[in-house]
This record gives sequence, C-alpha cells and structure tokens, in this order.
Amino acid sequence: MNERLSNKERVRIPRQAMPEREPEQRARTFEEVNLGLEAALAAREAQRCLACVDPKCAGGCPVGVKIREFVALVLEGDYRGAAAKIREDNVLPAVTGRVCPQENQCEGACVLGKRFTALAIGNLERFVADYEQRTGEIGLPPVAAPSGKRVAVVGSGPAGLSCAGDLAVRGHAVTVFEALHELGGVLVYGIPQFRLPKEIVRQEIANMRRLGVDFQTNVVIGKTVTVDELLGEEGFDAAFIATGAGSPKFLGVPGEHLAGVYSANEFLTRVNLMKAYDAEHYDEPVYDCRDRVVAVVGGGNTAMDAVRCVLRLGAREAAIIYRRSEAEMPARREEVQHAKDEGVRLLTLCNPVAFLGSDGGLLTAVRLARMTLGPPDASGRRRPEAVSGSEWELPIDVAVIAAGAGANPLVQSTTPDMGTDPRGYIAADPQTLKTTKRGVFAGGDIVSGAATVILAMGAGRKAAQAIDAYLASGSW
Repeated sequence: MNERLSNKERVRIPRQAMPEREPEQRARTFEEVNLGLEAALAAREAQRCLACVDPKCAGGCPVGVKIREFVALVLEGDYRGAAAKIREDNVLPAVTGRVCPQENQCEGACVLGKRFTALAIGNLERFVADYEQRTGEIGLPPVAAPSGKRVAVVGSGPAGLSCAGDLAVRGHAVTVFEALHELGGVLVYGIPQFRLPKEIVRQEIANMRRLGVDFQTNVVIGKTVTVDELLGEEGFDAAFIATGAGSPKFLGVPGEHLAGVYSANEFLTRVNLMKAYDAEHYDEPVYDCRDRVVAVVGGGNTAMDAVRCVLRLGAREAAIIYRRSEAEMPARREEVQHAKDEGVRLLTLCNPVAFLGSDGGLLTAVRLARMTLGPPDASGRRRPEAVSGSEWELPIDVAVIAAGAGANPLVQSTTPDMGTDPRGYIAADPQTLKTTKRGVFAGGDIVSGAATVILAMGAGRKAAQAIDAYLASGSW
C-alpha cells in the first residue's frame, strides 16, 4: 500500500508500461492498440504517487479532476469509488483516459517527472473507467432536484457533452442537438477506432442519458431550427454552442483539386462514420488505398490518425510530410512513435508546393521543397523556410491534407446578432463564455480554434457554471 512506502521507495518503482498490440499485428487492423492496465499493474503504478500536499497535477487538468484522491482510491482497491471521484469533474473518463494529452497537462505538472518519470495518470484513469464499464458499476454523481429550466446544447462533441453533463447534475433539463446521425462529434468522426473505439463513446453517452440528458440526432442548427427558434418557440432558457472547428483548411497549392487528394476531415469522417474500417461488412467509401502509396501532410494528431488509417486500409507505403522537424511535431509523442513502429515513413523538413496528376485528373505525385528552420514564429516554433533549388517529386496515389480546420460558419450565419471574431469564430467572454446574444454561450473549438479534447471539455465545464448562474439570477 502507498502509505507503507517511503518517498524514496516510491520513486524507485519504474513507471508501468501500457500493454499494447505488437506493431506487425495492429498495423493492418482497426482493433484498439493500447490494451489497458491489469489490476496488479494499476496498483503498482498507483504506488508511485507521492500524494503531494499541493498536487500540481490537479492544477494541470483543464477539468480539475481530483487526481490525488482518485489515485488513493485505486490503491485501496475501490475502483468504483475512484471512478466516481473522477466523474465529479469529468463526464468522459473512458475517453480522456485514452486520448487526452496527459504529458502536456496533468502528467506534465507531476513532480515525479522532474527527476524521474511522471505518474501514469491517464492510464490509471482509463483503468478505473474500463472497470466501470466491465462491471456495470458506474459511479455517476447525484442529480439535483429539477430546476424547471431547459438548456439546448448544440453539438455532441467533448465541449457539448461536458457542458450537458454538468448542467444535468445541477438539475436542468438538457437537450443535446447533433447534426450527424451518430453522437460524439469529433470523438466519433475524427478519432479512429484503433485509438478510441466507438463503443467507448456510446457507453459514455449512455451514462449521460442516465443523468437525464436528452439527445437528438440529425438536427442541423441553422437549417432544421435556428438558435432564435430554440430560445423562442422551442422554449429553451439558454443555449450553449459547441459546433467545433469542422471546416477543413487546404494548402493553397496547385493540384489540390485532383482525384485522390482529401482533407483529413473528409477522409477520417468517411473512415469512421461510413465504416471503412469494417471492410468485411461495408464497401470502402474512400478512394482505394489498397496497394497504393499514400502521403499525409501535417504533423499533428489528426495527421497521425490519418496516416495510421491508410496503413490499415491496405496501403503499400504510408508517409508523413511535415515542414518542420520531428521535434516540432505537435502530435503526442506516443502517437508519433506508434506510427513509426507501424512502418510510417517521416519526411520531415519537406513541404508540398504542388500536386501533379494524369491527363485524366488522377493524382500521380507531389512536388516537395526541402525546408530549413529559421527564427521562431508566433507559435514559438522555428519558422520553416524553403531551400532554394531543392524541389523534388515523390510519386504518390493518395494525399490527405491535415493542415488544420476553421470555424463551421452555419450557426453564426443564421444568428445575425451573435458576434464573431475576424477569423469567423464565435466571440465569447473568456471567463463566462457569454456571446453577444442574451442567453447564448459558446465554447470549445468554435471559439478557440482547433484544440484538444480536454481543453474543449474544460470550456464546457466553464460554460455550465456560467449558464447555471445565469439561470439562477436571470442577469446577463
């Protein structure tokens, strides 16, 4: 038990590795790569926690999970209690335990990491969340008495789900509107099955239904019904807009119109929601990757998701093209390593200047320029600069552009009295997430631009607190 070990003994325990499928087995299957900790491994990892009086890890969590307390419950073998402790602040523990960039958040703040390796907080979170689902012992928080107030949440991604869960616990009647046919937003259309199984998202949404949240699919706010109508004849007292940043960005180079060039948004949506990962039962609804050479442009998590998908769709070769070095890649280190282990080729310090095609309009190659790194830009990373006379051509059959995403404009365009910023994102107060329209709040990627799942969830929690206060006071 943790209390029987001295700090000196705790720091001698090595971080317990996450079991995973072997690269040669997993690179051609959409089965989950990480297998989860067994109880013995989880207990051993939990023993490493120093139980700090001032836990810096909790300060590094955007949703404020009480990490020290839940880890202590893991040590006691009270896994349901540990899950319930997490659910006080996080409505999606089985999701965040898999896809949250803990190394930059809670684990990045862990004092163990200063001299040793940080506590595997994410792996422990996944362990207790998976225990819940396996046993059916869900540690849901108590729900307050009905307030008589109704809130519309637009979008069922991480920001919307987090906000909806917190509002439901406070006793408000919440309806989540989703434009697509499946709930989960980017969790289901953007993240592949091998990293976040769809069933995990469905289970977490089922848990939210148990809290009283109502979900409506195939409702496009701005088309099916407007925000004004939600607050008017539909009878909602407040609305939270969490539609995400779903408008794909391209490179603006010649040849992007060729057949075989995708945006990562389109590509991953087709793979995930149209079930290209289940070729046994569904016709593959993407340009055929089998025995093809595929290049993905970008260095973030979306790029890694896309390139690992094309391997699983049968590509002969798969490469990442990134204009900076591997060290500057914004993707999680684990995802980059997994891609490399699976056989993905990294073409760093390269940038497309044109896509080339056949007379019939099919992609045949990409022309690349070699890059060098100059002074830091606004992101703090060194600015890539083209090397004169360095262009070369790489034969490819498919290209996927993972260069980021912009604001989905539909809600803004149909809500004229709701302000936007110069980039087209909804303007919201950074503290309260209030928009310029009374009763309407907004958060997540539609306000901040594309970010992480956990940061979107943090925005959802902040919005729920502000919405609750507004419903109680009526003051704007």
